[in-house]
Amino acid sequence: MPKFLIHARYTAAGAKGVMVEGGSGRKAAVAKVAESLGGKVESFYFAFGDDDVFTVLDFPDNVSAAAVSITVGASGLVSTKTTVLLSPEEVDEAARKSVSYRGPGQ
Repeated sequence: MPKFLIHARYTAAGAKGVMVEGGSGRKAAVAKVAESLGGKVESFYFAFGDDDVFTVLDFPDNVSAAAVSITVGASGLVSTKTTVLLSPEEVDEAARKSVSYRGPGQ
């Protein structure tokens, strides 16, 4: 199942919500949304710095991950950045593919 690294940043209103329901409540909410689309939470961490949360989610496909991103963004309480993660085996497969490429000016 494809994996996605989500960087999340709460707005002030979103941070107030975290203060009310706690970190465990947010993790449970993320698990519920992932499971509703056939996915699951692999890891979920709060952090200091520019991003408030880093989570790795498994989803059946890119469309499911995009649906979550759109829905979460539309809430206005959280902004996210999604990175598609590749396994070492997927990179091995990509490295074996023949690609016809010409660099700029070559």
